[in-house]
Amino acid sequence: MLSLVIPIYKNEDNLPRLFAELETLAGRLLDELEAVFVVDGSPDRCLRILQDRLPHWSIRSRLLELSRNFGSFAAITAGLAHAGGEYMAVCAADLQEPPELILDFHSVLCAGETDIVLGCRTGRADPWWSRWLSHAFWHVYGRIVRDMPPGGVDAFACTAQVRDRLVEMRESDTNLIALLLWLGFRRRFVGYRRRPRLEGRSAWTLGRKMRYAVNSVFNFTDLPVRVLLFVGVSGTAFAVAAGATVFVMWALGRIPVLGYAPLMLAMMLFGGLTALGLGIVGQYLWLSLQNVRRRPAFIVRGAWTYRGHLATSDRNSS
Repeated sequence: MLSLVIPIYKNEDNLPRLFAELETLAGRLLDELEAVFVVDGSPDRCLRILQDRLPHWSIRSRLLELSRNFGSFAAITAGLAHAGGEYMAVCAADLQEPPELILDFHSVLCAGETDIVLGCRTGRADPWWSRWLSHAFWHVYGRIVRDMPPGGVDAFACTAQVRDRLVEMRESDTNLIALLLWLGFRRRFVGYRRRPRLEGRSAWTLGRKMRYAVNSVFNFTDLPVRVLLFVGVSGTAFAVAAGATVFVMWALGRIPVLGYAPLMLAMMLFGGLTALGLGIVGQYLWLSLQNVRRRPAFIVRGAWTYRGHLATSDRNSS
């Protein structure tokens, strides 16, 4: 069985087409399909629509309701933890990843030659500036932090063994894809072209993207601290050399006493570097504090399992 995990947040307009696409996918899949919907504190009617539709749906499904919005990675982790298939796959509810990609994932996993399959974007129907920024960030990230395709990864599939190791990770504010790559195992990339969004508006705002980028860097490398250390050592060496030169030249009467402007510029430079250093160190301290607290990445308010027209519900928290 293939368990397909789908995080749901402000996707009310997408649900009718999502149901139709999943029914088509289930008909083309050689094995049984299990759809795992995770409502991540969505403020619209997504939960009610799913509760009304799933008991009468022909496809085996699970429905999880999180107590609030924890973020897409936490929702995916919750879905993976509750999925019951031998293989797991993840896709977005906005259907920008084509359903054919899930078929490719399943066929690759069934061949038994890999443990993780990652969807690598070969193109995307987004504005040019969004494509350029995404490509630039992931290109730099792949070179200096962790091996990553230039276009980034949104969808993936894995075996139950990889899922078990992944959900054991209790890191806060992490990048699930980078964590998946950190695990190792045998992996393979499958290319696809990202489709345009047809319904609704994306909840993936600029602020969420910036937070995602910062967490992706600070959780997997000490590069910012090493760069700051290099800048600090270089600045100190330059300041000592420049100070010694100025003192000698002043003692020989070659130059007058420096004026106000150079002094203020030097103070602003090193003041800015000090503030930057405090911000970088503070970010690492904050992530350390989040992990030391060991708060759960998500809280499940309700969970339901549907098999055809029979349904059981379990209102336990986890």
